[in-house]
Amino acid sequence: MTERIFSAVLTFMLLAGGTFAVGSELLGGTRTAPSKAVQATAVELPKVEITGHRAAALVALNDAIGHHDAGICVE
Repeated sequence: MTERIFSAVLTFMLLAGGTFAVGSELLGGTRTAPSKAVQATAVELPKVEITGHRAAALVALNDAIGHHDAGICVE
């Protein structure tokens, strides 16, 4: 019985807290940007080309069984 009461109270408190958080964001005043300009450094990384290769053993296994698009089949 204690678990049911605790569960109900916890659910109510979470609902009330969520309602308060949403309401304070909707009705709160506008926030202004800080007076000092914040400077950030942007870094551009070089482009990378990725090349992948299929494992030859899996292709050979599929070709030997005759299931070209079924993936790995163990019979």
